[in-house]
Amino acid sequence: MEKVKVFLADWQVLFREGIHFTLSGEEDIEVIGEATNNEEALAFIETNPPRVAILNVDHSQPSGIEVTRRLKQSFPSVAVILVMDSESEEQLFSAMKSGASAYLTKDIDPEEMVNIIRKVAQGGYPISERLLRPRLASLVLDEFEAFSIISEQLNNLLARLTPGEAEILRRIADRNSIEQVSAAAEVCQAVGISEQAIRYQLELILSKLVANDHNREVIEAAQSNMVLTIIRQGFRTRQASKPEYVTKDEFTAFKESIGERLKSFMAS
Repeated sequence: MEKVKVFLADWQVLFREGIHFTLSGEEDIEVIGEATNNEEALAFIETNPPRVAILNVDHSQPSGIEVTRRLKQSFPSVAVILVMDSESEEQLFSAMKSGASAYLTKDIDPEEMVNIIRKVAQGGYPISERLLRPRLASLVLDEFEAFSIISEQLNNLLARLTPGEAEILRRIADRNSIEQVSAAAEVCQAVGISEQAIRYQLELILSKLVANDHNREVIEAAQSNMVLTIIRQGFRTRQASKPEYVTKDEFTAFKESIGERLKSFMAS
């Protein structure tokens, strides 16, 4: 049986060594390396990708959130578990968007930690369970609303929630339990009646959230590059012709050009 390769990075030596000791007693798990910070972790993982990377969410630069985003872009098969010193819903929301498969706090039970590692190694996303919290469900709804505005400007290139998915999140945000959500008529018509079906929908919602967050970074990077290019081109043009102003028609044409170039970039 092939062992699950795990890499550990945390600033607290005792905590890191505690994880290592716990995992050393598991026949199906192998710790292939350790680091004290995320920069060292990223350098190691880029040359020796594990199946599971356990990273501290902060306490070093780059942050665990930033490293997770980079890993999911370059090494999508690496499942990331983020360690939080204390649980924060805003931080947990950022972890969700980054593509983390799970999170844990430092008071976690060793047996539960091992179970989480096995789940993410098999492709699971235990972090999606946190979408059952009203505050996080509300944050995700707000995020998709913002995405929809951006998407309309880009020929609907970003993922949207289905009516059933949106209804699930709305009901959770309104403090309905998963039992109440699965019994709701509006939800039943869209995704079935079982709690398992609700959890599956939450995983789909999470995958859309991660994809949109990545695409937004691409859009922002493309816009920044375009602006820099335009500034440079404009500077050279001014040096050559010394124009005193830009007409309204010229500015409109400029905006349309930016939109077309961005659409072309996202479609490629």
